[in-house]
Amino acid sequence: MQLFIILSAILLQVFLTVKKINPFISLLIVAILAGLALGMPAPALLKSIEKGVGNTLGGLALILCLGAVLGKILEASGAAEKIAITLIKKFGEQNIQWAVLLTGFLIGIPLYYNAGFVILVPLVFMLARKTGLPLLYIAIPMAASLSTTHCFLPPHPGPVVLVNAFKADMGTVLMYGIVIAIPAVIVAGPFLGRLVKGITSKETNLFTSIETEWKELPAALPSFLIALLPVLLISLAVLAQNFLADGLLKTAFLFIGDSTIALLLAVLLAFYVFGVRKKISMDKQMKWLNDGISGIAMILLIITAGGVFKQVLQDSGTGDYIASFSSKWQMPPLIFAWVITALLRVTIGSATVAGITAAGIVAPLVTSGTASPELMVLAVGSGSVFGSHINDSGFWMYKEFFKLSLKQTFLSWTVMETMISILGLIGVLLLNYFI
Repeated sequence: MQLFIILSAILLQVFLTVKKINPFISLLIVAILAGLALGMPAPALLKSIEKGVGNTLGGLALILCLGAVLGKILEASGAAEKIAITLIKKFGEQNIQWAVLLTGFLIGIPLYYNAGFVILVPLVFMLARKTGLPLLYIAIPMAASLSTTHCFLPPHPGPVVLVNAFKADMGTVLMYGIVIAIPAVIVAGPFLGRLVKGITSKETNLFTSIETEWKELPAALPSFLIALLPVLLISLAVLAQNFLADGLLKTAFLFIGDSTIALLLAVLLAFYVFGVRKKISMDKQMKWLNDGISGIAMILLIITAGGVFKQVLQDSGTGDYIASFSSKWQMPPLIFAWVITALLRVTIGSATVAGITAAGIVAPLVTSGTASPELMVLAVGSGSVFGSHINDSGFWMYKEFFKLSLKQTFLSWTVMETMISILGLIGVLLLNYFI
């Protein structure tokens, strides 16, 4: 009966998504109905909702907001553009795919997918026009790198939600995520780009107004340094945790390497370098901050509603029941988590919603000690990008920007996302074997 209720709740979420109900509302509705159907008394259900909100926001709010602000500063100041131009000049035209891939990877770490995509699309068109190379030959590595960082690497919403849900170590997830992301993005980027370069779009003259002389941009060194500062500080904390003896130095590294502190330091430095030193008015700088936070407000609410659903599933007593699925189906926990998330992704469409819904279902496998929290984050993250199709906003953004037919979009975008997902799972299983 519990399994039927859980499946019904997932199907209801899918139905409401198809009907274009905002996931914030639909997830709350599904959570409440699931709790009542599972026999939770009304007072207990209300407490679970409150607890779910508190637990979710407590580990997420500052990280997501600071990450959004950092991304907005890099975008508004031209630092993201400077990173792109510098890498492409260094690599040269013959290695243009690798330049675009690395650009997307570096920009994708601090920026959310949509923001990074919009920033880099004009560059892709400009490069295709100047080099005469096929559009998708250049576009696929860009899209693959942005998508890979989005599903594997904190501080993106999906991985941060999963880190919080599974009580995983953020730094370890980041390190494992980079190890998995590199081969995945190489195969799904440049290699796939060469295979699909024969696909031509209906119209390739978008952004023809781009000038050959770029506007004045920030210097390359501070642009790179500030964009990568959170990753560097978190990495230092991981090294300090494993290799330094207890003492003041280790404590200091662990403090500045905390995700919230690392992002805060990067944001403050970004405001100083790209705002104060450039004599940008404080009003304009604060507008960057407001725009960055307002851009993720709905994402934060959707994630919170997903946290409520997760808490209801846990508090309703279904935890042990769900945890037993893995052994009953004789399926390893990491594969089970990937399969559940991939099915949700295909049916629901949103990678973030699929991930946070799956988190509520597979969290008992982590709490019972049958799976590594860090690898579970990456297994669910891998599953969350599987089989993107017409119910995914990213599918349509890619299709419309590059003026492709549905068939062409399936053959390039959907194949790319599926490759990243499968390669991610293989990477997770290999790490689980060796670590």
